Amino acid sequence: MAMMEVGAGTLAAVEFAKANGDRFVDELKALLRIPSVSTAPEHAEDVRRAAQFCADELKRIGLENIELIETATTERPGGHPLVYADFLHTTGKPTVLCYGHYDVQPAEPLDEWKSPPFEPTERHGNLYARGAVDDKGQMWMHVKAIESLMISCGGKLPVNLRVILEGEEEVGGEGIATFVREHGERLKADVALVSDTEMFAPETPTLCVGLRGMIYTEIEARGARTDLHSGMYGGTVPNPFVALAQVIAKLKDEDGKILIPGFYDKVQTPTDAELKAWKALPFDEEEYREHEVGSTELTGEPGYTTLERTWSRPTLDVHGMPGGFIGAGAKTVIPAKAVAKVSMRLVPDMTPAETFALYKEYVESICPKGIVLEVRLIHSGDPIVVSTDNAFVRAATEAMREVFGKDTVFVRGGGSIPIVGDFVRELKTPTVLMGFGLPDDNLHAPNEKFNLSNFHRGIESIIRFLAAVGA
Repeated sequence: MAMMEVGAGTLAAVEFAKANGDRFVDELKALLRIPSVSTAPEHAEDVRRAAQFCADELKRIGLENIELIETATTERPGGHPLVYADFLHTTGKPTVLCYGHYDVQPAEPLDEWKSPPFEPTERHGNLYARGAVDDKGQMWMHVKAIESLMISCGGKLPVNLRVILEGEEEVGGEGIATFVREHGERLKADVALVSDTEMFAPETPTLCVGLRGMIYTEIEARGARTDLHSGMYGGTVPNPFVALAQVIAKLKDEDGKILIPGFYDKVQTPTDAELKAWKALPFDEEEYREHEVGSTELTGEPGYTTLERTWSRPTLDVHGMPGGFIGAGAKTVIPAKAVAKVSMRLVPDMTPAETFALYKEYVESICPKGIVLEVRLIHSGDPIVVSTDNAFVRAATEAMREVFGKDTVFVRGGGSIPIVGDFVRELKTPTVLMGFGLPDDNLHAPNEKFNLSNFHRGIESIIRFLAAVGA
């Protein structure tokens, strides 16, 4: 009888979601108009406004114990609030923890956007805005799936539910990581659901079963006591930019191999079964190079496929070198200091602490003459591989098969979601990474988008997943 009731409620929820799809998109647009850029102090109030927007909606749809949990401390005054809500009245059923983040990346360079980044615009079946797919749009799928079930099931849910939303995912997730360590009992659940990943290809339902970890660092090079005129002092004083170029050139060789001693010692190789599954995926390397990347060649470690390099090999990249004179015209200054922002993506069984120690020791050992280097860790996250041998993954694959009419493929992701490692390590909670973005959605880049068909199918998939877990 319970199974029949859940089934009827599921179908009613799916119909409700379809009937209210336009409203759901309009609500998402309202959220996307809030420039909740967590990296920028000038947007701190916008980040809080987005948090309150989410809290108000969770309350409106019937969840309970709504709370903005402050993460700012004396030592960390810039912390952004967590949003918590729950519904724990479904006796004898599992508890699902739904996670998402409401903060977004900066929108720059603004001149490359075809429409304003914080004025969501529909074109060709896509919704364009900063945060459309990462992660406001995907987080909103959770909220709308919950609403659809609540209304269609008479104010009830097929599972117990906790919701936790953060506003610092794009800056390392330190606030939620601390909360998980100190108040993990408040997030106790049988499974966590995260929609912050992508499908392997259009029309291909996908579960992500692995994420790379990350360490983000800064190398500061200091030379003279103050900026100096290159005509008067050039050739006799150290130049921090040149020094950083020399250091960076020694971090990787021309083939892309990272030269830090011991860097690869703990890299875990994917299983033969996983490698075989990756080779069977519909992946055209030339199509990927031309249309998704747009470079003349693909580069990377010899001996590995593009998917292996992206999903199972560690990386080292330089993101920016602020310092010196960057204005229009000429100014012949030798800067007193310069900074390079360098990150590394990690794979199992690498750890952020051990990898950073190796990196720091090596960078300091190749410091050019006359330069003082400071190597700083900005934030980090652990790599993770999720087991597919559990009932929750089976529920997710069945839900997506019902919606897409195809079997689900299992992939890894090249990016990092730090909280997933915390859920597994600290809470011992298995995590389902069910994302509905596409490889060309331009997350973190100009013209970020979310395919609206995937937005609606994501809502239906989550409705069916929650119902299946409850059944």
